[in-house]
Amino acid sequence: MDTNANSDYINTLWDESILPSLAEYVAIPNKSPMFDADWEANGYMEDAVKHMLAWVEAQNVAGLTSEVHRLPGRTPTILLTIEGHNDDTVLIYGHLDKQPEFNGWEDGLGPWLPVFRDDKLYGRGGADDGYAIYSAIAAIKSLQEQQLPYPRIVVLIEASEESGSPDLPFYMDQLEDQIGKASLVIALDSTCGNYDQLWITTSLRGMLISDLTVRVLQEGVHSGAAGGIVPSSFRLLRQLISRIEDENTGVITPDFLNEQVPDVRRQEAIEAGQVLADTFEDMYPFAGSTGPMSDDPTELVLNNTWAASLAVTGLGGAPSPDEAGNVLRPETTARLALRIPPTIDAEAAAVSLSKVLTENPPGGAEVTLDMHTPNPGWHAPETSEKLRQSLEGLHELLRRTRHVNRLRWLDSVHGVPGAKTARCAVRRYRCAGASLQRPRSK
Repeated sequence: MDTNANSDYINTLWDESILPSLAEYVAIPNKSPMFDADWEANGYMEDAVKHMLAWVEAQNVAGLTSEVHRLPGRTPTILLTIEGHNDDTVLIYGHLDKQPEFNGWEDGLGPWLPVFRDDKLYGRGGADDGYAIYSAIAAIKSLQEQQLPYPRIVVLIEASEESGSPDLPFYMDQLEDQIGKASLVIALDSTCGNYDQLWITTSLRGMLISDLTVRVLQEGVHSGAAGGIVPSSFRLLRQLISRIEDENTGVITPDFLNEQVPDVRRQEAIEAGQVLADTFEDMYPFAGSTGPMSDDPTELVLNNTWAASLAVTGLGGAPSPDEAGNVLRPETTARLALRIPPTIDAEAAAVSLSKVLTENPPGGAEVTLDMHTPNPGWHAPETSEKLRQSLEGLHELLRRTRHVNRLRWLDSVHGVPGAKTARCAVRRYRCAGASLQRPRSK
């Protein structure tokens, strides 16, 4: 491969064709089904599919076939296939559904308002995960431009990932014969520690999403008349959450939510921590004097990749402060987003979690837990020497062309659904056909 020609080709395609199309995609409010129950009637998901497919077809990639598969009641899936020069199959994965709008966008920015600022494209979905299909096509076109051999390539773009990919297994079953047996799977939906070197994902934490509700009254009553007699549903909710999380440290305490970290992953965490040690404080938009939960970079990497962690991502049953009266509310609901270690049995953990949170309710309150579909994590087998040599060779190529420092192996933090902050943006970043990467806070 002529690496300079490859870079020039990718850069030109990216600036002249991909970025304008990606910006138009950002403007489409195709939220994942979990956040838009009427997604099918609203038609935005269909708009996103048609938009991406139109761009792909306009590229006139020799030998490429494109299909959209639709199962009743399920989000559509795009399947692109191109035959190769050998019997191997490479499966490239991405998704096109988006997180909800969120709040806290800076002035002049918004979820469905594509804005170029400081060499970045801002807006919802460009980094997660709209870039995937563009990256795949860019890499294929660059190979064809230089008349280089490549394997059979299958690109699968789903539309329910941010809801936990409930539709993906059905399409994998339906398309099993068309996909074939993949020798390599490339998931274009992960994270990187920085933009200075190549990062490889070796695991993903699982996710348990649930809505925990504590109800103490049939209806709201005046807090002056009931306070001190009727328990606060919020206080009882806090007690229940403390059954699984130490509120002083954030440590998840039940044994069934903890797992031994494999030695090879711990060593990788040590190496990753050494690279990222000076960047954790700047990695996220901390407020005030808030900072990372530990001064140990290895511990932070492991906390983010192998330890369980809890986030309360939504609250129900309470008005906004400016609308709040002197009412003792009848109930409080918290949406719990619990990340679990990659090797934990998600189904079994969900059952155990339900028991812990609902049995023996404090104050005799009515407690319910609405558990969403458990999402298991993933842990790669130890990297084979052949694959490691191949990746090291790729790294060396990138180092020569982009001054990349060193190959790093990172346990990914990616899961479903995550907190992609409103400030997350797509960089104009190209790298040997990879097209772009992005920082994420999930």
